[in-house]
Amino acid sequence: MQEITEVVSQMRKRTSKEPKIGLILGSGLGDLADEIQDADYIPYHALPYFPEPTVKGHVGRFVVGTLEGKEVVAMQGRYHHYEGYSLRQVAFPVDVMKALGIHYLIVTNAAGGINTSFSPGDLMLIQDHINMLGGSPLIGPDDETSGPRFPDMSSAYDRQLIQLAEEKADQLDVAVKKGVYLATPGPQYETPAEIRMMRIMGADAVGMSTVPEVIEAAHAGLRVLGISCITNMASGILDQPLSHAEVIETANKVKDHFIQLVQAVVKNI
Repeated sequence: MQEITEVVSQMRKRTSKEPKIGLILGSGLGDLADEIQDADYIPYHALPYFPEPTVKGHVGRFVVGTLEGKEVVAMQGRYHHYEGYSLRQVAFPVDVMKALGIHYLIVTNAAGGINTSFSPGDLMLIQDHINMLGGSPLIGPDDETSGPRFPDMSSAYDRQLIQLAEEKADQLDVAVKKGVYLATPGPQYETPAEIRMMRIMGADAVGMSTVPEVIEAAHAGLRVLGISCITNMASGILDQPLSHAEVIETANKVKDHFIQLVQAVVKNI
């Protein structure tokens, strides 16, 4: 709590806004932050306990301002376990945004499609997740002021927000899928055998993020909407190698639909 207080104190020196909605923008999806008006920019390096992200496509700053008439705080760039950060460090920004005043969290990512009915460029509303990261951001000393020791994960992804996103997608004529997101540590992509295992387990998409932040959000009592951009089909489905360049390229192609959908959801929260 002391670290969170220090960070929020520094952020308050740079913005007077009172955001109620937080956004975490995944690989190739950071352009949504450019739609935020009257924005205050807070680079991570200006804050204690916030190192610079090392992944291409992750700018590394908070953007605090107005989106569709609502005050929001967006993470333009996130942290990943494979960068060498603990799961608690990865999830720490969620606690900061909660202390800043948010009640809702929209978390986004680029993911590989496991469900063979998916195609690159699809948007998937996350209904549930499978944690294969080998740990939890809640492991360690417990602080009862931040949430329960044993938080319920049965509704980590808010059903009403999923329904709202479906309705807005239909109005915008933006096709969306629904499914289960599985998180691995990375940074290597999965093998074809691993993908076959994940499909049997019930996963529809796979990535290397999101789950730590959602666990922390559930712990903190936030209402969460998760959106995956299916940027490629997972290993072994198509006879072609995988690359991060493909992830960024596909995310750029669908970013307009992604931005429209998130804006519509924010407007109606």
